[in-house]
Amino acid sequence: MRFYNATTFLFRRHYEWRILFICFFAVHVPLLATLAFQAFSGGWSVPTLIVVLGATLAGTIFGVLAIHGLLSPIRKATNLLRAIQAGEHPGAIPTGSDDLVGRLLDGVIVAAHESSTRIARLETLSEHDPLTGLLNRRGFRKAAERALSRPGNAVLALIDLDHFKLVNDRFGHEAGDTLLRKLAQALEADLRRSDVCCRWGGEEFALLFPDTLVDEARLVMERLRASIALDTGLLDEAWPVTLSCGLAPLRSLTELDEASRRADAALYEAKEAGRNRVRIARS
Repeated sequence: MRFYNATTFLFRRHYEWRILFICFFAVHVPLLATLAFQAFSGGWSVPTLIVVLGATLAGTIFGVLAIHGLLSPIRKATNLLRAIQAGEHPGAIPTGSDDLVGRLLDGVIVAAHESSTRIARLETLSEHDPLTGLLNRRGFRKAAERALSRPGNAVLALIDLDHFKLVNDRFGHEAGDTLLRKLAQALEADLRRSDVCCRWGGEEFALLFPDTLVDEARLVMERLRASIALDTGLLDEAWPVTLSCGLAPLRSLTELDEASRRADAALYEAKEAGRNRVRIARS
């Protein structure tokens, strides 16, 4: 490091130019020695000078090209590390031999793998609900962008567990969490691969049915509502679990926010009407 730090005044921001300059000087040592010797001895030999000069120029050109090629893996590794630090995918990483550059590239491969694994884990955590494993609102939005990439009939359903606060008060929060997990499993089991399910917040869930008419979505939700109400294994046989649902049709991603407001209003109507029912948003 001492020599490296001592030569930083040469091309401070260009390490490769520093190496080329030092090598250029080293290659010209024979020419300078020949000139000094002939000047000191007083015997000038033009053919000798021409030969030494030609050899020096040839060696300089070869040295510059060779060093430029040898430094290429280091430049590549530097760019890859910058991409990793920026959170980008570095792409294909070349492998080297068992030398200093090869070990550097191996280190970049390890760093890239660890970085991509960490980023994937953070993305999963940021887009999924830790309790139920379902998508959260952020993940739901991204999935909805894919599901609604082409205009068409779709339906948004907002679901709310009835009297969930009483469940927590009577059976405890652990039982309430278990109930939410079971409901999440029931929702996912009754959906198509193209449907999107998420935990909307608290005891609320959201379902997106792409390529679906509102009457078709209502039949699905009525069937789900009935199966939940008849399932005595969700909580306690003496405490039936029911849910309320609001439905709102939409045709594109730009209508998602408005559809969520309309579905929420329909959900409120279902709860006001006595709960354990499905309501379609008014036109």
